[in-house]
Amino acid sequence: MRFGTKATKDAVGGILAHTTKVIDSSFPKGLILGKEEIGELLNAGIDTLTVATLDDGDVPENDAANALAVAVVTPGARISRATTGRVNFHAVENGIFWPNREAIDRFNSVDPSITLATLAEGRSVKSGEMVATIKIIPFAVSGTAIGAVLSSRADREVFAVKPYLAHDFALISTMLPAFKPSVIEKTTRNLRRRLEDSRSNIACELRCEHRPDALADQIRVALLTGWSSPQVIVVFGASAVTDERDVIPEAIRLAGGRVLRVGMPVDPGNLLVLGEVGPIPIVGAPGCARSIKENGFDWVIGRLLTGERPSAINIAGMGVGGLLKEISTRPSPRDETERSPTAVSVSAVILAAGTSSRMGDVDKHKLLARLDGVPLIRRTALAAIRSKAADVTVVTGHRRDDIERALDGISIALAHNPQFKEGIATSLASGVSSVSGNDPDGILVLLADMPNVSADDIDLLIQAFVEAKGSAVVRATTLGKRGNPVILPRRLFAEVLTLRGDVGAKHVIENCDVDVVDVEIGSAASFDIDTPEALMLSGATFD
Repeated sequence: MRFGTKATKDAVGGILAHTTKVIDSSFPKGLILGKEEIGELLNAGIDTLTVATLDDGDVPENDAANALAVAVVTPGARISRATTGRVNFHAVENGIFWPNREAIDRFNSVDPSITLATLAEGRSVKSGEMVATIKIIPFAVSGTAIGAVLSSRADREVFAVKPYLAHDFALISTMLPAFKPSVIEKTTRNLRRRLEDSRSNIACELRCEHRPDALADQIRVALLTGWSSPQVIVVFGASAVTDERDVIPEAIRLAGGRVLRVGMPVDPGNLLVLGEVGPIPIVGAPGCARSIKENGFDWVIGRLLTGERPSAINIAGMGVGGLLKEISTRPSPRDETERSPTAVSVSAVILAAGTSSRMGDVDKHKLLARLDGVPLIRRTALAAIRSKAADVTVVTGHRRDDIERALDGISIALAHNPQFKEGIATSLASGVSSVSGNDPDGILVLLADMPNVSADDIDLLIQAFVEAKGSAVVRATTLGKRGNPVILPRRLFAEVLTLRGDVGAKHVIENCDVDVVDVEIGSAASFDIDTPEALMLSGATFD
């Protein structure tokens, strides 16, 4: 292929190297120039062009990409139509991606014009997800180069997507006296979510005291439930494993099994135990596996779900790439599409529906008290409006008309909660329901009686939420002590709607599997006006 500058009048049949714009139209890169296009370009005063001209034996980029893709594709992947010299490969089933590094290196070593890029080894993929791409760099490559690349494969599989197989799981949880049942419920829920892609299920769930003999008994019970193969037993210990003679590995031995490995070079996930009783694998889950965030437990379970039986050597080989703490995908479970940081949006919801019962005087609503001549509710709303929040909604209830009058003339939305007497949960639900239609990534929940929270404070919280890519809870603190406001990410909206009574967002935050980012904003995060003394301290007065 010849590449260079030509007189426009001599460029018929050439491939345009760069997009060329004229007054009324645009000629795209890669266009094969005909007489009509040449005439238009000459009329526009363009006398020279950079073009590529094919030689005998050259294969156009799309034809080259298609030929290579057809030779590379394996069961478990499908290919897209070639465009601009690129063919993408997509998984046809949920599973684990396995590239053949040696074959891929050979493929990429023949000619720099021909490239193949893939996902990392052992990556969990969903049906339809792109797993690899072939890209032809120039507009054409020689047929000789294509033949050399095909020969380099030596009939070796270049990559594969090993599909998940449905398994029956037994889940055994050990208990200590101070262990909360809610933790086990959360653990079970998150394990079920991990198994959804493989259509596997928890067929048996058992609990016992955190002792080797008690756990060994439950392992035997699980083995006698009569399931059909394959099967997997997962054990969540009430206390982390600290030694190969600790409760979980010792219980595996007592049950007649053997321990393959205690510990793995993946963080989080270091404290995983892998064993077996006969043909049945047993995984002692690390504590981080109670969360849905990616950790070493996912790597082992994923392999088990494809029918593989990882060995101690396999586990030892997971160190490269095993540092997961800073991976951007960790805060984002796969059931939620992560948005670009620049697109992260936050709606503010101000809770102003309460009866102020602790103030004592039913005739004086604290939110109508004035500070520097401005009602407290209006002051809070103005701080939210001046912040980077996309929109502001005030939830009203008690003395609705008075609150609305105090907000007259400012750019807010109103959401009335007729059930405000039933507790703060109803106001939270009213606010979330009201702003959900705005499709925000997060909702900043702000209490109306916190007059010292400024627009700058709110912006600090929003900035932290953006940096977390809209996937974390962001909470204001005073000297490390949690306070308000708080930003709830989209994936917690549904849980907020299930709250009842006088239960706030704290309940959701403490029981969720979402990262929490604390942002220090000083005393503003802890000062609210709940009592006459606090009102006096704030300097606010009633007219």
